[in-house]
Amino acid sequence: MSNFHLHPIEPELFNSIAQAQARQIAQPQDQNRNKSTQLRRFYDELVAWEMRVAQKPEKFDEYLPFIRMLNAKAAYAEGRKLVDHNFVDLWAHTLREVTNAKTLTTCKLFWEAFMGFYKQERPGNN
Repeated sequence: MSNFHLHPIEPELFNSIAQAQARQIAQPQDQNRNKSTQLRRFYDELVAWEMRVAQKPEKFDEYLPFIRMLNAKAAYAEGRKLVDHNFVDLWAHTLREVTNAKTLTTCKLFWEAFMGFYKQERPGNN
């Protein structure tokens, strides 16, 4: 599913790549999964970590285990049938690409673009 990289930034990362990923995640087998409010919670937590790192970049290595722990939160949400495996895979792929403050910012920007396209794909779905 995910064959893109956050570094170097591909020209279409925040455009056609984010849109294609959003389109795929917006088509879950179970329409009760991948609701935009649930995905927004993950995005919001990623934004919070990116802000912490931006304020104290020297602490990135200390924060990285907690950033990667977001994968466990996604797995838990999948177990509760709130998100599907496609979302968990995409989330894990992007977090795996985070290796420094710059790639964390790129990851956050990717998810920002993704969320915009996602709302377009599933407009009335909270």
